[in-house]
Amino acid sequence: MCQEGWLRFGQTLFEKSRDGRGSCSLPELDVEAVEPESVIPSNLLRQKPAEMPELSEPEIVRHFVGLSVTNHHVDRDLYPLGSCTMKYNPKVCEDVANLAGFVAIHPFSPPETIQGALRLMYELGQALCEITGMDDFTLAPAAGAHGEFTGMLMVRAYHEAKGNPRSKVLIPDSAHGTNPASVTIAGYRAVEIPSDSTGRIDVERLKAHLDQEVAALMVTNPNTLGFFETNIAEVADLIHGVGGLVYMDGANMNALLGISRPGDFGIDIAHLNLHKTFGTPHGGGGPGSGPLVVKKALSPFLPVPVIVKEGEKYRLEEDRPQSIGRIHGFYGNFGVMVKAYCYILLAGPEGLREIAECATINANYLLAKLRRYFEVPYDGFCKHEFVLSGKDKAAKGVKTLDIAKRLMDFGFHPPTIYFPLIVEEALMIEPTESENLETLDRFVEAMVCINEEIERDPEKVKSAPHTTPVGRVDEANAARGLDVAG
Repeated sequence: MCQEGWLRFGQTLFEKSRDGRGSCSLPELDVEAVEPESVIPSNLLRQKPAEMPELSEPEIVRHFVGLSVTNHHVDRDLYPLGSCTMKYNPKVCEDVANLAGFVAIHPFSPPETIQGALRLMYELGQALCEITGMDDFTLAPAAGAHGEFTGMLMVRAYHEAKGNPRSKVLIPDSAHGTNPASVTIAGYRAVEIPSDSTGRIDVERLKAHLDQEVAALMVTNPNTLGFFETNIAEVADLIHGVGGLVYMDGANMNALLGISRPGDFGIDIAHLNLHKTFGTPHGGGGPGSGPLVVKKALSPFLPVPVIVKEGEKYRLEEDRPQSIGRIHGFYGNFGVMVKAYCYILLAGPEGLREIAECATINANYLLAKLRRYFEVPYDGFCKHEFVLSGKDKAAKGVKTLDIAKRLMDFGFHPPTIYFPLIVEEALMIEPTESENLETLDRFVEAMVCINEEIERDPEKVKSAPHTTPVGRVDEANAARGLDVAG
């Protein structure tokens, strides 16, 4: 079919695909027949039909259901990956994002034909600004790290507009691992700031690095140890004192919703993970979305296009002389935005605060239960996550990796391990607000049981997992001999 034929096909499908209930039905189309040889080189065509098995519908359904249960996902049981917020994603948000009026939008649609979508994006951005205490936003970044990189480009543009380009960005050692990478590819030198004995920024060590070359501080708050940076206002004042900006990695915003706003404690720019905090599947469920929220002084540098509201109409503005330019093919991952918008409306202000409170309660409950069985390198009241260490199990020849693999035999996904790097043999656990008391207690029982096994039968832990479809693999050979084709 020629290009014109495909355009006619798409236009007809779009016009006829709604049956009044939002569902789609294929219209009867009068399109010209086409021979495969006319559009596909003959050497790429099959010489005989593909040998496909003839299967009934129940066989096919059971095959894929069987595959699904060999994977672990949050719909099966607890998924306590620290700093990843693998929480329950309301199915109603998925349903809304699948409405025909959303999924049928073409990225080249004229603004006057997608006013509803533009309104949704604009109101989502306004909600994120209100939640974080910021002034302006862009929804374009496609992931958290993409948001970080975009933010660093804006930081560079801000300083260059002042005629004062700078060379370095300060990053606490308790930050997310993508932070130094984002800073480096944006052309800055990353300078690590150590934590103090409480697991927070060492303010005195920070002061030693303050000069006119500091473009920004990139801080994760709460940090990867699970602690709120209680001195963040003082730290922000110090950075501002040398003309720098404060960037917050907001991937852990799940702990702050409705309680504390970054814009109120000195943050100039932050990214949020819609695919973590705001109810969209994370990881394999993707795609992601990492919007930026900024203070007014950074608005001129936002990437284009920018959503603008004029009266009751919305448009995408491209003419922004100081903008860093376009950072996405179109305007971000729209389906993720729909789910986040739905999630925020479902929760409301009180619900968002309850989310953060329950996440914090759940984390501290687990920490209190597990403290006597595992080493806690940085102890104290945590926020949404906490970090244990398997260092003290070394006497039995057991590593954190072994504990994580053994946990799979109990039906739980392992927590994040070996991160943050400042904790030896780290186990980073985030229960989220989604889990009930019964689930948390089952997780505690499993961890206690593993601890007992380490004492009386360490080989059982070291050879785990025993009940999963794939057993213990040779980690060294798997890393060195990566087989991406298999």
